[in-house]
Amino acid sequence: MDISALSQYLSLVVVGICLCVGYIIKNSLDFIPNKYIPLIMGILGLIINILINLSTGITAEVVLGGLFSGLASTGLYEMFKNLISKE
Repeated sequence: MDISALSQYLSLVVVGICLCVGYIIKNSLDFIPNKYIPLIMGILGLIINILINLSTGITAEVVLGGLFSGLASTGLYEMFKNLISKE
């Protein structure tokens, strides 16, 4: 299965913001369970991408880009954590 077509919907600004917010939630806010962090990042990514693309309106591409970028930030965090913890 080739998912390289999804790379056109990836927004680095959204990924970066979601990665930072997700890191803060994971390490500072103990009352939020870890299982809700991907949901929070997906919604946050959607909101940020809509705000970035206000001039084009809300389209399917904007929604997909926001959700995909928000969820990608959680995967990126896990990848970095695994790379750093292995010696």
